Amino acid sequence: MAMKAIVKSVNSGDTLVLRGQPGPQGQPPKERTLHLADVAAPKMGNPSRDDEPWAFESRDFLRALAVGKPVSFTSTHNLASDDGSMRDFGTVEIAGVDVTDELLRNGWVKLKESKREPTEEELRRRELEAEAKAAGKGIWNPHGPQARIIRHTMPADSAAFVSQWKALVEHVRDGSTLRVRLFMPDGEHQMANIALTGVRCPKTAPKSGEPSEQFAEEAKFFTESRLLQRPVSVFILSLPTPTATPFQSSANNVPPPTTSIFIGTVLHPSGNIAEYLVKAGLARVVDWHAGLLAASGGMERLRAAEKYAKDNGAGLYAHTAPSPAPATSGVKGILKSFEATVVRVWSGDQISVVEKDSGKEHRLQLSSTRGPKMADPKQAFYAQEAREFLRKKLIGRNVRVTVDFIRPREGEFEERECATVRYGGQNANIAEQLIERGFASVVRHRRDDESRAPDYDKLMVAEQAAMTEERGIHSGKDHPPPKPPVNISEIPSRANSFLNGFKRQGKIPVVVELFLPKDNQTLILVFSGIRAPRTARNPSEKSEPWGVEAAEFSTRKYMQRDAEVEIEAVDKSGGFIGALWVKGENVAVTLVREGLASVQGLSVDSLSWSRQLLDAEAEAKKARRNLWQDYDVEKAAQAASMGETMAPLKPEYIDIIISDVRTKNGLNFSVQILNTEGIASLEKLMREFSIYHKSASAPSDFTPSNGDLVSARFSDGSWYRARIRRSSPIKKEAEVTFIDYGNQSTVKYENLRPLDPKFRPLPGQAQDARLSFVQFPKPESEYYLDAVDRFRTLCEGRKLVALIDHKEGNLLHMRLIDPTESNAANDPCACINADLLREGLVSIDRKDCHYLSSYPQLAKKLQKAVSCAKQDRLGMFEFGDIEEDE
Repeated sequence: MAMKAIVKSVNSGDTLVLRGQPGPQGQPPKERTLHLADVAAPKMGNPSRDDEPWAFESRDFLRALAVGKPVSFTSTHNLASDDGSMRDFGTVEIAGVDVTDELLRNGWVKLKESKREPTEEELRRRELEAEAKAAGKGIWNPHGPQARIIRHTMPADSAAFVSQWKALVEHVRDGSTLRVRLFMPDGEHQMANIALTGVRCPKTAPKSGEPSEQFAEEAKFFTESRLLQRPVSVFILSLPTPTATPFQSSANNVPPPTTSIFIGTVLHPSGNIAEYLVKAGLARVVDWHAGLLAASGGMERLRAAEKYAKDNGAGLYAHTAPSPAPATSGVKGILKSFEATVVRVWSGDQISVVEKDSGKEHRLQLSSTRGPKMADPKQAFYAQEAREFLRKKLIGRNVRVTVDFIRPREGEFEERECATVRYGGQNANIAEQLIERGFASVVRHRRDDESRAPDYDKLMVAEQAAMTEERGIHSGKDHPPPKPPVNISEIPSRANSFLNGFKRQGKIPVVVELFLPKDNQTLILVFSGIRAPRTARNPSEKSEPWGVEAAEFSTRKYMQRDAEVEIEAVDKSGGFIGALWVKGENVAVTLVREGLASVQGLSVDSLSWSRQLLDAEAEAKKARRNLWQDYDVEKAAQAASMGETMAPLKPEYIDIIISDVRTKNGLNFSVQILNTEGIASLEKLMREFSIYHKSASAPSDFTPSNGDLVSARFSDGSWYRARIRRSSPIKKEAEVTFIDYGNQSTVKYENLRPLDPKFRPLPGQAQDARLSFVQFPKPESEYYLDAVDRFRTLCEGRKLVALIDHKEGNLLHMRLIDPTESNAANDPCACINADLLREGLVSIDRKDCHYLSSYPQLAKKLQKAVSCAKQDRLGMFEFGDIEEDE
């Protein structure tokens, strides 16, 4: 009686493996092996025995004819084999065609010898065999079989096989592990084990009687029924060899061993079997293969198949909840997505950001990203590189944060928000860039762990690229851990040893922590001229009012920024006193303007930016910001108008010469103090300066910044030291002040040079000054030019004696005395200031000279000089008294 079956596979040209129909849930059916009766085909070989001649061709003919097709078969008899098992013999028909007849007709089997009298059927088959033999078909080919080598073991040069091959699936170990026959270009056959890229099926039992994993048999049958003994295309993508893993140097020095399995994609004409396995719920996606599938979009298709299986509860995903819709709500009250500014980089995978809308600070872990650890000597080098990469890319920048999940508290690790951070016009994922450069690795999550980065596959692609290019932690190179930076503020003696060198350098590049990257040094910086409220140093202390706010403001705005520092002195504890500039902004001025620091009267006078500090403080007071929230502007103004009693300065007479007079925005001038070491040093410096600039070459791309010290060519063709007041890269020119003479000018970039360090130590010899007690008419007054001309006549180009009455930052208020005046020593009013008052060219300045009340006797004499000018109708009083009522 004929029975129905499907041909699962063929073992040789005369042996078929038959199976029934699968169960309702895809359960594998029963199988039986059937040998074709009365014929024999060449036997296939194995690792210990070669193929018999024509064995592969004979089997391949039957494979192409029968595999996967429904057949009718009849079992005619059983015979015992050499091992004692029974072998089943019979006949097979495919669509009414006798398989044995087809094999005989094409010469791929021989009839067995029989001692009994042949039947009509046997005689007919002998005629078929004789016809094939006469035609030289199949095994009867007179030229013999093609010589070929069949290699049953994995190739020694495994890496050379990473390519595309035509192949035949010979065996299915489980749903995602196959043994294939690769057809080599030279006719050889290479057996190879293949693990499907991107998926993993449940494992079948390695030994008979042991249980398989759930759905393992179904997955195996799924693959067998579609691929076994079918021609396929195999794309070998990778080897699972231990090549350059992070911080393992030996991988590059030892040749990789012969691999036992390849990782690849198997394509049937109907498509990629891996995608069908996942869609049927018979395989899970393997995350760490994402890098291998990026170019073809394979991972995207696997994820889509996975989603389909989950949504439909197929196979392995029978008890999995459907994929949720993209979340837009918050987690534990935290915004899911928000705009923020990066204020700190903690490590190669952690940053702090401040929300733009609420000002709330978040410490974030980059999702699914693990940076090198500074505590591990093998990782320390790359830990520092990763942190610096993040700092340069993100610090102070606006970013978009998406909180992907919350990592719960575990042991010593606190609860942490894990987020994807994007920045820039291209919306770049910083974690992807970090991993691609080999500065971090991707976290291998548990199979059932859905708390991961939404771009997890892209992160895996980035890691694969870093591994392929052997970048960063994947390079296998050993780097010694970076040396700890030297704290040069640790003790005052050490700090003092660096002071002169820092002064010569002028502005020094730093990273605000404060770190000098070029020299691997750290220092403590104390801002000149200001005092900020202190924060508590320990739990027993209490912060001063606004101390916490000031510290938080500075941390968020300046921490880890690239900056410049200019050092002036060292305090008694080793801290360096100076100024800090971030993007051309004086940090001390900003703190004062925000009302988070106050100006210190005793230390501000000597600073070139004292006026900026005083103006910033006045602005903060007027706006009642922070420290000044209770400041009463009216009361302060009244106190100023009354003139608080100030002690007069100790008389200090100095010899000066006026080096420059400026009439813009009122009259001011600059002086050089004579008979000092500075002037003598200046004369020597200018001689060397002139010689130096005869041979000094001009830098091609020099763009000065505000505050820089430079060499500038004046209109007389000579070079002088100068400081940049305002630089214009668009016009390629800068406004400068010549620090040794006080005059100002606008100079083209082509006439500017960086100031050589050897010309920096000598302080600028020009000192800004104004006349004490008096003010000139407003520039629009008809008497202004008369007053300026008279001042020039009396003072310009002459050596004078100056008596300093007040110091306003770097601005000196002084009386100018003609050295030929014999009564000057006895009469405090014997000065050019009073002479200009007597001539009616200037008036007493009661608004800006608050110190006038400290000189009561002199004030009376100055008022008497004004009365004389009025009486004689001199200068501005020619038409009467024009002064306001006092």
